[in-house]
Amino acid sequence: MEPNGPIPIAFCEHLQLSAVGVQPASISFQTLTLESDHFICIREKQGEQNQVVIVDLADANNVMRRPITADSAIMHPSQKIIALKAQRQLQVFNIETKTKVKSHLTTDDVVFWKWISDTAIGLVTETSVFHWSVTDTTSAPQKVFDRHASLVGAQIINYRITPDEKWMVLVGIAGNTNPAGFKVKGAMQLYSKERGVSQPIEGHAAAFAELKVDGAATPTKLFTFSVRNATGAKLHIVEIDHTAPNPPFAKKAVDVFFPKEAANDFPVSMQVSKKHGVIFLVTKYGFIHLYDLETGANIYMNRISGETIFVTAEHDATHGIIGVNKKGQVLSVSVDENTIVPYILSTLNNTELAFKMASRANLPGADDMYIQQYQHLFTSGQFGEAAKIAANSPRGILRTPQTIEQFKQVPVQPGTLSPILQYFGILLEKGELNKYESLELARPVLAQGRKQLLEKWLKENKLDCSEELGDIVRMHDMTLALSVYLRANAPNKVVACFAELGQYDKILLYSKKVGYQPDYAGLLQHIMRVSPEKGAEFATQLANDESGPLVDIERVVDIFMSQNMIQPATAFLLDALKENKPEQAHLQTRLLEMNLIHAPQVADAILGNEMFSHYDRPRIANLCEKAGLLQRALEHYEDLADIKRVIVHAATLNPEWIVNYFSRLTTDQTLECLNEMLRINIRQNLQLVIQVATKYSEILGPVKLVEMFESFKSFEGLYYYLGSIVNLSQDPEVHFKYIQAATRTGQIREVERICRESNYYNPEKVKNFLKEAKLADQLPLIIVCDRFDFVHDLVLYLYQNGLTKAIEVYVQRVNSSRTPQVIGGLLDVDCDEGTIKSLLASVIGSFPIDELVEEVEKRNRLKLILPWIESRIQAGQQEPALYNALAKIYIDSNNNPEAFLKENNIYEPLVVGKYCEKRDPYLAYIAYAKGFCDDELIHITNENSMFKQQARYLVKRRRIELWQQVLVPDNMHRRALIDQVTATALPESTDPDDVSATVKAFMQADLPLELIEMLEKIILEPSPFSDNRNLQNLLLLTAIRADKGKVVNYINKLNNYDAQEIARIAVEHGLNEEAFSIYKKHGEHAQAINVLVENIASIDRGLEYATKINQPQVWSRLAKAQLDGLRIKDSIDSYIKAQDPSNFAEVIELANRAGKHDDLVRFLQMSRKSLREPKIDTELAYAYAKTDRLHDMEDFLGMTNVADILEVGEKCFNDELYQAAKLLFQSISNWARLATTLIYLGENQAAVESARKAGNTQVWKQVHHACIEKAEFRLAQICGLNIIVHAEELGKIIAEYEKRGYFDEVLQLLEGGLSLERAHMGIFTELAILYSKYRPEKLMEHLKLFVSRINIPKVIKATEKAHLWSELVFLYIKYDEYDNAALAMMERAADAWDHNQFKEIIVKAANVEIYYKALTFYLQEQPLLLVDLLTVLTPRIDHTRVVRMFSQSNNDNLPLIRSYLMAVQHLNIEAVNTAYNQLLIEEEDYKTLRDSIDSFDNFDSISLASLLERHELLEFRRLAAHLYKVLVSRSCNSLLSAHPVALVQKNAKWDESLSLSKQDKLFKDAIITASVSGSTEVAEDLLSYFVDIGNKECFAAMLYVCFDLIRSDVVMELSWQHGLNDFYMPYKIQRERSLVAKLSTLEKELQEVKTRAVKKEETEAEVPIINPGGFGPKLIEAGGMGMAPPPMMYPNGTGMVPHMTGFGGF
Repeated sequence: MEPNGPIPIAFCEHLQLSAVGVQPASISFQTLTLESDHFICIREKQGEQNQVVIVDLADANNVMRRPITADSAIMHPSQKIIALKAQRQLQVFNIETKTKVKSHLTTDDVVFWKWISDTAIGLVTETSVFHWSVTDTTSAPQKVFDRHASLVGAQIINYRITPDEKWMVLVGIAGNTNPAGFKVKGAMQLYSKERGVSQPIEGHAAAFAELKVDGAATPTKLFTFSVRNATGAKLHIVEIDHTAPNPPFAKKAVDVFFPKEAANDFPVSMQVSKKHGVIFLVTKYGFIHLYDLETGANIYMNRISGETIFVTAEHDATHGIIGVNKKGQVLSVSVDENTIVPYILSTLNNTELAFKMASRANLPGADDMYIQQYQHLFTSGQFGEAAKIAANSPRGILRTPQTIEQFKQVPVQPGTLSPILQYFGILLEKGELNKYESLELARPVLAQGRKQLLEKWLKENKLDCSEELGDIVRMHDMTLALSVYLRANAPNKVVACFAELGQYDKILLYSKKVGYQPDYAGLLQHIMRVSPEKGAEFATQLANDESGPLVDIERVVDIFMSQNMIQPATAFLLDALKENKPEQAHLQTRLLEMNLIHAPQVADAILGNEMFSHYDRPRIANLCEKAGLLQRALEHYEDLADIKRVIVHAATLNPEWIVNYFSRLTTDQTLECLNEMLRINIRQNLQLVIQVATKYSEILGPVKLVEMFESFKSFEGLYYYLGSIVNLSQDPEVHFKYIQAATRTGQIREVERICRESNYYNPEKVKNFLKEAKLADQLPLIIVCDRFDFVHDLVLYLYQNGLTKAIEVYVQRVNSSRTPQVIGGLLDVDCDEGTIKSLLASVIGSFPIDELVEEVEKRNRLKLILPWIESRIQAGQQEPALYNALAKIYIDSNNNPEAFLKENNIYEPLVVGKYCEKRDPYLAYIAYAKGFCDDELIHITNENSMFKQQARYLVKRRRIELWQQVLVPDNMHRRALIDQVTATALPESTDPDDVSATVKAFMQADLPLELIEMLEKIILEPSPFSDNRNLQNLLLLTAIRADKGKVVNYINKLNNYDAQEIARIAVEHGLNEEAFSIYKKHGEHAQAINVLVENIASIDRGLEYATKINQPQVWSRLAKAQLDGLRIKDSIDSYIKAQDPSNFAEVIELANRAGKHDDLVRFLQMSRKSLREPKIDTELAYAYAKTDRLHDMEDFLGMTNVADILEVGEKCFNDELYQAAKLLFQSISNWARLATTLIYLGENQAAVESARKAGNTQVWKQVHHACIEKAEFRLAQICGLNIIVHAEELGKIIAEYEKRGYFDEVLQLLEGGLSLERAHMGIFTELAILYSKYRPEKLMEHLKLFVSRINIPKVIKATEKAHLWSELVFLYIKYDEYDNAALAMMERAADAWDHNQFKEIIVKAANVEIYYKALTFYLQEQPLLLVDLLTVLTPRIDHTRVVRMFSQSNNDNLPLIRSYLMAVQHLNIEAVNTAYNQLLIEEEDYKTLRDSIDSFDNFDSISLASLLERHELLEFRRLAAHLYKVLVSRSCNSLLSAHPVALVQKNAKWDESLSLSKQDKLFKDAIITASVSGSTEVAEDLLSYFVDIGNKECFAAMLYVCFDLIRSDVVMELSWQHGLNDFYMPYKIQRERSLVAKLSTLEKELQEVKTRAVKKEETEAEVPIINPGGFGPKLIEAGGMGMAPPPMMYPNGTGMVPHMTGFGGF
């Protein structure tokens, strides 16, 4: 190839990764992935943080960084979905939605993975290959195949599959162990999923591809791979999955050339261009090789990169390859479509390859050769070959109508296929035909009746569908034609086909889909004539369209009614009006009217469904009444007279509905209607009235309803009404009235029920009524008196009236529990005892016996019931009340009561005891003791001094609560009771529980002396309890607490007690000697010494005792006491004697506190013998330091120890033992603390070096502080630079400098920190703040240089505080706070305002109010620049508000904004127009004002006209007249001309305009105004005016200008009256001529209408919807071709008869 010649590739560098912040170290095969030409994914580390960087190649500046730690990351080929791998954890995330898509934990390590499709990832482990679908959230990776042994140890670099996932190839490379082989060995595994077998192949790069080969019905599937070995490199292309009848693809194996400088080069990746059929092969050294896929021919080779391109992908945009090299260059290579064919022809000289390339990819460069070849073959008679050339010509340059005509002209040889058919056959094999080819092929095929071929080709998308093709097909098959029209997007023809085929339901769907708008009304009319049912469905679809009705509903109804289709019209309207809109009121009325007249049942159903609410209700109500629909009439009537007229016939309606209907009426209306119903027909309407009254009783009020029923003397109605509400009412009057009504209607059982169950009637009132009623059955009265406790009155009434049987009924059947009251009442009326006994004996039911006893006992007649009691007891009854009564009788009669009380267990002790208290206290004690009535027993025994009985009872009772009650201090009988307990009750007792309970009671009562007295009696004297351990303990404890003098005696006498516990309690109570005696008596030496040193506090006695006993534990306790007494040396001696180091912590603490470090060394040396405690070693080292034994310390540090050296060093440092601290810190290499120590030793330079070794911020801070203290600013700055890189420390450092006033030094420090590699935002920010405080002149320069690295909000506060307004505005702008920037500039205009800058800022402000503040500011400060500001604010401000601001009455500034008003007037805003017009009036510029009025109409025309008509200048008054004329002309379009008010208003405006013209004698204007008005009245009035003033010329001009407005009779009359015939005659002549012409035209039109109507009826009956078209111009037959006439074209240009369906087109 010539150096300057064209090259066949296009090379592009898309991006340099380092330019977008990607670190060079992160650009490698291990850290960078490229799954497609959409995204590059890089893993890198920024500082200590791991990140994943995602570069969108479509928007390289938009680099996403995410803090993610992963071993690998791959982006989805087309979506923002990332897959992450961390060890064996796999996760997939959607970056846009921020959700996890899927995750899985693998059992094996994944060594390579790759997106193999949009929904799956290929996973490669050491042993197997898996596919992992991400379409669901649960499925695990599915194993596909096992890795071949040839790939063991290889690095997997690629994995590819075919689109149908039938073939897979796994590619790996490894170092070659064979010295004779190529150094890098490539290994591949090709796997067939269908066959389940693998084939190992030697190769470095591979790809799958498909190629359409000439003569093949389907694309051929190919596998291409390249291999480099010791002998050279090869590119192989082989076929996989061969399918018949495709011809076999011959294997290709071609050499791959490597130049000498690339002797060790080998293929690394491969991509195949689907469009061009070109293989792109990339090598390790950056060479690109292009090969033809079909032939394997090498097209081009060159080096495109000096670095290895380690990852590639297909570049969809150019059908090429894209890759990334190690320098971070993103490169793409593609075929240059403009040069590749010329390159192949000129450089490779391969014509065949050039032909195939041009044909395959429709490339330029071989057009002339194709044409020449075609012409040569055609002229030589090789029509088949010529057809192939034409069919395969690039970009279809030979597929033209001319070529078709050429083939048609060729004669057909007998017995052979015609060339034209050969041509079409080749075209069909190749793919889709174009428009001309489709038309030419369809004509002969349809003519021969082979439309199935056409259908086949349509299904295969072989034909280019057009409207012309559809016209040809529709003559043969309407359905097939419809398919063609649909594909050709010919909506008018599609709709016509749907109508012809009767597929009306598809018309609407199709029209909406393609956005076509047919004449639906005409179409519906046609469908109604053909198929009324389908028409109804179609109409419904049109009316219910989701975008609104597509046809006028009233028009549709008219169509239905013209066919007398009431039912379909009803169905349609029901569906169309289902939304119940107010604007459809007239249609709702029409629907109901037609059905009330023709089908009342349907109307009734419609009204019943309550579908509509906007129709004419009075009209419908009247029609309903006439149709006999009384219920519907009532629903719609609102006038009470109408309602009453209908409601009296309510008996014929549904009672339930009638009752509910009354809920709509008011209370007064309801009562009137009910009265009317009862008045007209009480018998028929009574039941209904009762139901209404019942339901609305609470609303209407029972009082009024009762009055209504009583007014008609309807007690039956009253009874039933009150019966329905009485159970729910709480009104006493209602209940009483109901009882009255029930009594009067003979409903005695109901009277009885309500008297029994009701709780709301007045019992006194009812009782008196029932007494007066003299009922035969007294049961209601009995019930009332029984319920409300009128028993005495009842008994008196019945007894006085001789109704003793009623009394028996009362106690026997009604309420036997009232028997005691009845007996009492009978006794009160002196009834004889026989009657009473008889009555009592006759009572069967139970009643309260105690009440009976009480009643007779009150009357001293208790013995009266003794026989009855004895009979009950004999009958086996065991009620306590019977025995209570019997006991009382025995006590009163002294009939052996004591035996009865002790033996009987049924009576109630409490009741009987109370009864006996005053009669015999001992009997009361017996009863109370038997019933355990404790309180009563205590009371009776105290009151009668029965303490012995009380003591015995208390001991046996064992109740602590009862003991507490009697042992309270304020019990005056306590001493007597205690004496009886001690002397009698306890000595008599042998039960330990009795004694225990008693002792416990005394203890709780806090009676220690009494308790001691009692225990001495029990323990010291012989008794069963003398050796009781608990009682001995109790005696000792009680003595310790209450009588300490007796304790020693008890200790000596008693032996069976708890020594440990007693001694402890003795110590607690201060009896230390007694406690020592107990311990010593029982051999407890440790406790004894403890008492001596702790309680007796005698260390000397303790030392004596320890020396005597000589036990380690005694010495230890003594040592502790000595230590507590601060006898540190003695304590340490005692600890050493005891060899006890356990208390080392306290010894160390007190020894250090007392400064006894020498003694402490002895103790710690003893302790180290038995303990290895860090504390001991630590304190020993510290003691060495305190005693200045540095030599011993060095020896100690040199031996093994567990001391906390750092702690010791810190202590020494704090105690200013800096030399010792230095030794300690040096021994542990603690440079941090050593640095601090060196500072105090004055070794500053060494301190800084130690701090540098420590590398700790805290150390730097300490050293820095020390340097500041000593004014060592050079060293301080070294330290400070290492501190300020930590943002959290910066503020403290600055505060320290500022506190000391070192302003220049802190500025130098921060300025030095700007150049640090770790300089952060805080340094730049704080320096800016310091500049604002101390060097404001430097602040602006600093902000401009580093604004992107400062914390702007923080600096804003500082600048605002420092009143640096220019800097503040600058910061607001950089922070996008344009609102605040504008406000700051306005508030501090003297320092910060700049006009040009302000204009740039204000347009970016978000708060609209700032615009108006800015206008006010400019008005006050810079009025000359106001228009310039308004110019930039025009699109953002409310112009009405602006005008209002500048036109205030007290300060009219409109002239300042005249230019602005002119600029925005095109928006036609009322305020702007008004203001501008006002300016023009003030400037007396009538011409511009007229233009403004005519061009912009949005202003108050009337006000302006009123203003102008009073103007002193004539032209302005003319404008007023003109304005009235314009005003009326505009209003004519909006007002209804038939409305009288509208006419009056309009004429008034014309009159005002004419009046102004007349006033100024502007007759021409007046005439023009009258003409424009279009009003006969206005024109005739002006004509009369001209006649009146005698202006004949204007009269004639009026007749000419207003010829069509003025009535001829008016003109004739005026001319005759005023002698104006000469001026009138031309008008008369023209009028006669116009009349004749109109009559002639009308006659002609009528005739034409009749003729068209007749023709239309004939054609509509005969002509089909779609008129068949003609054949094509030629027919192809075996023997030759003939000509057919062309199709007739109609004026509409469609080839279809216009108006063929009776309407005006689609």
